[in-house]
Amino acid sequence: MSSWLDPVRRAFDAAPSPITFFFRDDDAGWEDEKLYRLLDVMMYFGAPVAVAAIPMAIHSRLAADLRALVTAPATVVSVHQHGFAHLNHEATGRKSEFGPSRSRDLQRQDLADGRQCLEDALGLPPSSMFTPPWNRCTAETAECLLELGFKLLSRDACAEPLKTGGLRELGVHLDWTGRHGARTGPSRWGDAIADAVAANTTVGVMLHHAVMSAEDRGLLAELLEVLASRPRARLRQMAAIASDSSAQS
Repeated sequence: MSSWLDPVRRAFDAAPSPITFFFRDDDAGWEDEKLYRLLDVMMYFGAPVAVAAIPMAIHSRLAADLRALVTAPATVVSVHQHGFAHLNHEATGRKSEFGPSRSRDLQRQDLADGRQCLEDALGLPPSSMFTPPWNRCTAETAECLLELGFKLLSRDACAEPLKTGGLRELGVHLDWTGRHGARTGPSRWGDAIADAVAANTTVGVMLHHAVMSAEDRGLLAELLEVLASRPRARLRQMAAIASDSSAQS
């Protein structure tokens, strides 16, 4: 048992109620082989993972593989829309595909075209979830999502809520490959995960398979093993969490 996860074990032991974890992996369409390796890890542990797919990057082989995974019995894999082409349209400031530089009409067109492209590629009914590239979008984006029938938006948990009617938000708390993620070293990363467990009843983890190393996948496997061993840990698919929240409101 890896000592770097001892703080996580203690955080679960001290939790007064169950803690739900969910995993979202961004940028499907890039680095397919690394995506397959990550999905192997998740499926080995039976850990649900919401794959955020870039519509304009999905090719036929990947689409067929994802379709087979999503439709498999007792699957742990889901696929939803991740932007349109994952392009930055901001001349200055933070990167965004759906930022203030884009008009409402252009945003809506990209959202609609991306949804249709992903539906055509996968041959499956479209997901009602959307993840914007770089976890950034505007209130106008949210309005367009609602108009197009989306029900769930996933960004950073610390982002200011967009407060747009029936569009629910389910944000991520931990960025595995971010500057405050696993690159800080296993010890500090273990502390960060433990802090998230102590502060939240639902903890979202953002993965980026394209930049995850074999060491990253090994550390992730160790975390999943710990989660599987803790009675208060719950691993759930994002759509199921959002559905529960909707039923309780």
